[in-house]
Amino acid sequence: MKLMKYLFVAIICLAGAGAHAAGFRLLEIPAEGGQREIKGAVWYPCDQPPTEVKAGPFKMMVARDCPLQTGSYPLVILSHGWGGTFLGHRDLAQTLADAGFIVAAINHGDSSTGGPRNEDFSVFIERPADIKRTIDFMLGAWPDAARVDAARIGIFGFSRGGYTGLVAIGARPLFGRAPRVCEGKQTPVCQQIRKGEVPELAHDARIKAAVIADPLSVFFTPQSFANVRAPVQLWGSERGGDGVTPDSVVAISRQLPGQVEFHPVPDSQHFSFMPPCSPELSKIAPEICTDAAGFDRAAFHQEMNASVLAFFRDHLPAAR
Repeated sequence: MKLMKYLFVAIICLAGAGAHAAGFRLLEIPAEGGQREIKGAVWYPCDQPPTEVKAGPFKMMVARDCPLQTGSYPLVILSHGWGGTFLGHRDLAQTLADAGFIVAAINHGDSSTGGPRNEDFSVFIERPADIKRTIDFMLGAWPDAARVDAARIGIFGFSRGGYTGLVAIGARPLFGRAPRVCEGKQTPVCQQIRKGEVPELAHDARIKAAVIADPLSVFFTPQSFANVRAPVQLWGSERGGDGVTPDSVVAISRQLPGQVEFHPVPDSQHFSFMPPCSPELSKIAPEICTDAAGFDRAAFHQEMNASVLAFFRDHLPAAR
């Protein structure tokens, strides 16, 4: 029944969107104040027909650089996992854009292009700040900022992006003085942590709803979520992977206050939350692309994307 509700809502939203198609343009947030440049992309409603756009091993049917339609649209920020990219959840971005959302996805410092920074603990501090900077940019310097409804902002995060999303909506991780990612490292942030000087993390009260998939939870305690107020849709894989355990996600579902909509996914593994792989990507990264026998990733993503769309529609409603 729940799936039928989500599919129904998705059909209604898409029908109401009229000529909406997923527009696509690249995003660059300038470096400032010692902070690095952030690169990414934006998907958004437009009325031009899509064409195939290829980016590395990924293919998308989008309308490249088309004008954003007149109107006021909710904004959703996408946060990838360790070694991911802003294209890692492109199917969800397109689903939301087709339904009338503006979607901004960014590369964090531990993206596939991050190099040595992929193992740097400072990324855990920087990630939530990246989200705040992205929202600031989309509401300020972005050329179509006037089309963004500042009262309707959401976030989707997967894996480390799930950690990022939880911190962004108010969660407070407990790093301790000896996090494993700091073992044998003398970086400035690791030295601060050893001294008990925990850097302040960025939270953003402008985010009104969050969808979190298989979050990395090693730094969270039952007390971490006391300040979380936004409603959360939480997804958990049955088999886990990449440092995420199924039990840790279940624990978060019980520790989060307020409205929590929990979706455990039978037979799934951690990377099942990433879109179905092309043959090219399956050869490059089989560990990301291989699911349990009988698990239909394409069908699951249709269900999940419809559910995420329904959740954001419910919790980021347009003004009447």
